[in-house]
Amino acid sequence: MNAVEVTLIDYGAGNLSSVERALRLLGAETRRADAPAVLASSRAIVLPGVGHFGALMRTLEERNLLAPLREAIRGGVPFLGICLGLQALYDSSEEDLSHSGLGILPGSVQPLPKTAKLPHMGWNQLRRLRPGILLRDVSENAYFYFAHSYAAIGADSAAVAVCDHGVPFVAALEQKSVFAVQFHPEKSGAAGAKVLANFVEFARRESLAGDPVK
Repeated sequence: MNAVEVTLIDYGAGNLSSVERALRLLGAETRRADAPAVLASSRAIVLPGVGHFGALMRTLEERNLLAPLREAIRGGVPFLGICLGLQALYDSSEEDLSHSGLGILPGSVQPLPKTAKLPHMGWNQLRRLRPGILLRDVSENAYFYFAHSYAAIGADSAAVAVCDHGVPFVAALEQKSVFAVQFHPEKSGAAGAKVLANFVEFARRESLAGDPVK
């Protein structure tokens, strides 16, 4: 089986190393991108987001990664956003309205309700909305690890699963080659590893399909 090389966006996220380790345990090759030239040749991209929405978008812009990242995603390069990486796909976030998101998906990320315990931190289950690639062969009773106070509240057309914490919010989404999860698969045990494995396998197949010589 040919290994796929996964490019991790390096903007100083605290969970980058743990995501990197999790992918390597699955047999994927990894490299870090902190400059635009690396993105141009990427076959799969992961945005391992933690932190503040504004800080993420500002750092991507300062490192000249914003435009090539949008171009790669819109060009069909398999993309996986994790936690803040999911939120970055939308037009904006109420966490910092002075910075625009990637604009891949319409709408604005909102704060979870103050009536719920914040941040939403710990283990929770998902409610499946439709079949998808990321959650294939993952038990419907599986728990995943969350750590966030903002979310894509409700369920848009890209959502494959939601989670409930005060309100339902998008927990996993898929739209063509765009994938994202609000939980942290790298901290979610066997279920999280399976989610990452499903993405890696999708990226591997896409990579092989794009090669003129198999």
